Amino acid sequence: MRIRAFQGLRPQPDLAAQVASLPYDVVNTEEARALAEGNPLSFLHVVRAEIDLPAGTDLYSAPVYDKARKNLDQLVACGALVRESTPCMYIYEQEMDGHVQRGLASVCHIEDYENNLIKKHEKTRPAKENDRTTLNKTLSAHPGPVFLTYQDDSAVDQLVAEATADDPFISFTAPDGVRHTVWRVEGAGEFAEAFARIPATYVADGHHRSASAARVGAERRAANPNHTGEEDYNWFLAVSFPATQLKVLPYNRLVSDLTEHSPESFLAAIREVAEVTEDANPTPQRAGDVSMYFQGKWYGLAFPDDPGADPISRLDVSKLQDKILDPILAIGDPRTSERIEFIGGIRGTIELETRVDQGHGPVAFSMFPVTVQQLMEIANADAIMPPKSTWFEPKLRSGLFVHTF
Repeated sequence: MRIRAFQGLRPQPDLAAQVASLPYDVVNTEEARALAEGNPLSFLHVVRAEIDLPAGTDLYSAPVYDKARKNLDQLVACGALVRESTPCMYIYEQEMDGHVQRGLASVCHIEDYENNLIKKHEKTRPAKENDRTTLNKTLSAHPGPVFLTYQDDSAVDQLVAEATADDPFISFTAPDGVRHTVWRVEGAGEFAEAFARIPATYVADGHHRSASAARVGAERRAANPNHTGEEDYNWFLAVSFPATQLKVLPYNRLVSDLTEHSPESFLAAIREVAEVTEDANPTPQRAGDVSMYFQGKWYGLAFPDDPGADPISRLDVSKLQDKILDPILAIGDPRTSERIEFIGGIRGTIELETRVDQGHGPVAFSMFPVTVQQLMEIANADAIMPPKSTWFEPKLRSGLFVHTF
């Protein structure tokens, strides 16, 4: 793995709590607008710039990207974001409900992404990838980091322990209760040497961000007759965490309609492919079980086990797709279908009940989380999980580090 320090933008320490925001893809426009209300320094003004434009503005229109550029420039002009005086890496610690994880913020090379040293486990949605590509090009920056993981490495662990022995550079608790702590590491050549011995990293969260960064880098490379491979556009922002520190939550599903099915025929079709129990726990307690909220009641679904199935087919999200979403609900490609919505496990099963009860869809599915080891095994096989199989928590804040090119 190639990583290096970068001389990017970061907030003044006393303003970090105001600047740092949730990533663009975990909040919708209304939620982003509410979170940023009264806070002109929130990085949501950059990653969700439509909140500063009239309601109903096309999210993918030129005014949104132009506004994002102006808002980023304004954060620099007012001094909320400053340019580092020297290339740095950062140790980024997050603490949520007693769970602590420490990652290394650096930049990674797009060729490692292209050559599959940075391994993927999901395909991207074209609209979202195109959106982040246009934003990166407009900003000439990577406004949010990619969340990477790697097999634990004792040499890296030792370097992290040494770097965090001193007082942190930034420390604050966000409104959601997650504590964020940052240590600066100037130069950080020892980290680059240690990562050179790590054979691969894995995209845990941020497939659209990494894909768009690689696309923009390739475009800039093709347009530069004097390209060397060291230009800033060849590198993208990431935070890399050891695998054993990660916390994975499920990614749940909400379906907008039952196609031609009546409630009775839908339940009957479900009973043909799964063992169904009523009054089930809304949260599945083991792999192989799915909970379904339908007509005000939770049902437990247990699919028959197939010991000969490949690792992808054994995933609960695959069983749900292959047994129910495709054959019964006619959702053949969940990446492109407008009839399915993915809801992060951090929102809990109450969110599923609320959405169904309010008429946003007749049925929702609560999943058991995929493990990091399953993710790595599938990525190592150059295979692809169904979309939105994993939800990692806590989320990396945007705006704490900005890589420009």
